[in-house]
Amino acid sequence: MMPSSVFAQGAAVNPPDTRRTNHTDTIHGIDVPDPYRWLEAADDAEVDAWVAGQADFAQHYLESLPGRNKIRESLEQLWNYDKHGIPRIIAGRLFYSRQTGLQNQSIVYWREDAPASVEKVLLDPNTLSEDGTVALTGYSISDDGRLMAYGTSASGSDWQEWRVREIETGRDLTDHLRWIKFSSAVWTPDNKGLVYSRYAAPKEGDELKGENYFQKVYLHKLGTSQDEDTLIYERPDEKTWGFGCYFTDDERYQLFSVWAGSASKNAFFYRDLKADGEAPVIELLKDFDAKYDFIGNDGPVFYFTTSLSAPNGRVIAIPTGNPGVENWKTIIPEAKETLTGASFIGGKFVLTYLVDARDEVRFFEKDGAAAGTLQLEVSGSVGGFGGRQDAAETFYHVSGFTTPGTLYRYNISSGKSEVFYQTELAYDPDKYTTTQEFFQSKDGTRVPVFIVHRKGMVRDGSHPTLLYGYGGFDISLGPSFSPAIMGWLEAGGVYAMAILRGGGEYGEAWHNAGKRMNKQNVFDDFIGAAEYLIREKITTHERLGISGRSNGGLLVGACLNQRPDLFAAAVPGVGVHDMLRFHKFTIGWAWQEEYGFPDDNAEEFKYLLGYSPYHNVKEGAVYPATLILTGDHDDRVFPAHSFKYGAALQHAQGGEAPIILRIDRKAGHGAGRPTSKTIDEYADIYAFLANALKMDIAK
Repeated sequence: MMPSSVFAQGAAVNPPDTRRTNHTDTIHGIDVPDPYRWLEAADDAEVDAWVAGQADFAQHYLESLPGRNKIRESLEQLWNYDKHGIPRIIAGRLFYSRQTGLQNQSIVYWREDAPASVEKVLLDPNTLSEDGTVALTGYSISDDGRLMAYGTSASGSDWQEWRVREIETGRDLTDHLRWIKFSSAVWTPDNKGLVYSRYAAPKEGDELKGENYFQKVYLHKLGTSQDEDTLIYERPDEKTWGFGCYFTDDERYQLFSVWAGSASKNAFFYRDLKADGEAPVIELLKDFDAKYDFIGNDGPVFYFTTSLSAPNGRVIAIPTGNPGVENWKTIIPEAKETLTGASFIGGKFVLTYLVDARDEVRFFEKDGAAAGTLQLEVSGSVGGFGGRQDAAETFYHVSGFTTPGTLYRYNISSGKSEVFYQTELAYDPDKYTTTQEFFQSKDGTRVPVFIVHRKGMVRDGSHPTLLYGYGGFDISLGPSFSPAIMGWLEAGGVYAMAILRGGGEYGEAWHNAGKRMNKQNVFDDFIGAAEYLIREKITTHERLGISGRSNGGLLVGACLNQRPDLFAAAVPGVGVHDMLRFHKFTIGWAWQEEYGFPDDNAEEFKYLLGYSPYHNVKEGAVYPATLILTGDHDDRVFPAHSFKYGAALQHAQGGEAPIILRIDRKAGHGAGRPTSKTIDEYADIYAFLANALKMDIAK
């Protein structure tokens, strides 16, 4: 039980007791205690009561922290600006999302693509629920610009429901599709139907916990019931396969990007819609030997980016009429920088490369000839460049850590950019500066870290610092704007982001160096970043906090266990903490390609057991102040991960620092969360960190 002495004066004394059992599993001949297994019972009355007790304790503790209200007021001011999404041009109309001020959800608008055209609301998700917990997950506009298919989710769940709306009238049709997850819905070339992927309806009570296998592809014809939908493609022999489906712009081919788990390698199939008779599905790339992303076609010639024989990525052309590898042509060779995005638009390839975790956009002709580099006013993250292959214009957005950035309209033939939308800020970004520095990790690997702080900061070790990391699943981090980061900076903190192995910032080799049996490299990199910040006299361990979400929550948990002396505070969010059972819930089985196979491989089981946060909590150890975050509707990372880890830390804590488990009601993994809930969460996080890092923010 956590000692009665806690940091915040006037806060609740102790969290609720958590019952421990003698439950033990024997895995590969090793006995593994699991005293909090009972917390996995999602609908059990005892678990519900325990969750309520932990949530009430956390709320009482966090709301009593000095300065919390001031922090929340500051965050509201920082969030209160117009957030403009990247437009899409379809049938002479512009479609985009906007979120003005503190609205819980972004609104979808449309207008004619002409000067002085009137902006019209197409869909306002804020009207779908009183508390803003029903979110828009995506939308698809028919090629004739007449209809919109849109998906929604409730309380942060990955489950989606899709409907169809008339654009001119704003009226919803009768179409209603359910049990869709990890899929969008795309229009058929004739605009009379939708293609989507779905799972079988789960058993009652298993909606947020049950495993997701056997995704199938369906065709829905407008005006019919989902029960009448036509099964297009399934693989009953491959339960882990999932399908992303879409059509080529010339309307000739139906495409299937096939994924299996979290592996960055995929397969790719297609169907020729103009073939005689019933068109078969052709397995063009079936070996799962590399990453293949379709970016366009020139008739029967398909263009892909791929990591095959190019760990940093290249662009290839495959003639589908004669698709043997010997007939493939490299259009744009592999560069020393990592290729992270590509589009084929207006007859040109637009490629985005990561140069030490900063985006650089390069243009190429269809034959691969270099056609220039986009000149950026801000060094940071670039998004956009979407559209049809025959489009004359497109849009892109540029942002950095301290500026929401600018939205541009780009003319492809002239290469000229013009400002489409400029965000007005409620603060002065010139007060801050961003540096990128490098340090050597434990094994000598050169690792980057971004450091954001007020200009003129003296490196005297006095600055409260928040270190963030992820390090997994081939996902790349870089300088991008968040009002939450600005909230920390405005409160007087320093923000650092470490670019860890396991991500995709330096290509396939960087990812592989941080996965499976190399996962400890990620923790060593993060610990190395913390030690660098201290060594460079930016902060001290008494004023250093760490945070991460999802796979980053695992990162924080593992580092917290391994080096509790190095940090004063830790905030693991929606983390994967039980590395022996992660694969038994929802889509967790798909992460085995990233983490390992604990049931099937004894060596990987022992490796996972060696760092699993839940299994490596040491009774009596002195842990830093820890705020564990989860949502009760998280069906991506089952919340029992955080329940069990939090209970174990509370029981084991041998020091005086608080261990708080913040359980957000009607919230999931993070996507679609209402603005009000997000602000509340960050107000709690920063008040908690300020208290632990001895920041005086109440003045």
